[in-house]
Amino acid sequence: MTFLMGPALLFCPADRPERYQKAAARADAVILDLEDAVAPADKQRARGAILAQVGATGDEPELEPSRTIIRVNPAGTEEFDRDLHCLAHTPYRTVMLAKAESPQQLEALDGYQVVALCETALGVLNAPAIAAAPNVVALMWGAEDLLATLGGTSSRKDDGGYRAVALHARSSVLLAARAHGKEAVDAVYTNIPDLAGLARESADAVASGFGSKACIHPSQAAVVRGAYAPSEADVAAASELLQAARTAGSGVFQHNGKMIDGPILKHAEAVIRRAGEHA
Repeated sequence: MTFLMGPALLFCPADRPERYQKAAARADAVILDLEDAVAPADKQRARGAILAQVGATGDEPELEPSRTIIRVNPAGTEEFDRDLHCLAHTPYRTVMLAKAESPQQLEALDGYQVVALCETALGVLNAPAIAAAPNVVALMWGAEDLLATLGGTSSRKDDGGYRAVALHARSSVLLAARAHGKEAVDAVYTNIPDLAGLARESADAVASGFGSKACIHPSQAAVVRGAYAPSEADVAAASELLQAARTAGSGVFQHNGKMIDGPILKHAEAVIRRAGEHA
């Protein structure tokens, strides 16, 4: 199974159906949130809003299933069981499991493509085993929930950069996902007005190997998409490099004064691939 959504994944509270279409229009995929974005008293109403899209006659849902993720509550809770009962009556088959902590939890989601959200200390430590689960298509990490499980107060320093433990978790989840051929989704940027900071963090996500980044506000989606879309200069440079490699016909060669080998060519191929995705 391959995760084809992205790069901008936009959270939308599931109890706000009037926002569904707006979210879908701004982002590559919508994450309908049944967990943190919905108060406990409103969770059943949120499930009803998801079900209402399908209708009694099984009409096409308002949101395209191939571009929709449902974030469910943590495994082992009553809310999780109710979420699954709801989803069984919908065409949505991609779910995000909040606070994923073990591969055994994924067994309850057999038949679904799962984005496992590693946002606790145990979840981060078990990320490799979680990524190996056959129905997992992607891993995402979460900074603030993680720091809460550690007894911390904030994932970021005063300058806006992540604290060391958050950076460790981010790298650990990325490595675990890619080691098992799964997609990696970068955490949300919570300072909504700071689009410049989001752009810098999104550019780092691209350069580091994250295939997508989650957003919490529609204004963030365009910034994330912009970070993942290579510039014309980037595409031209990558194309020139790949042509030089074909001309050289050897494993290692020089180009514009630099030594070029396999890994650098893969970087160029990634640029061309992203350009095709954003064409």
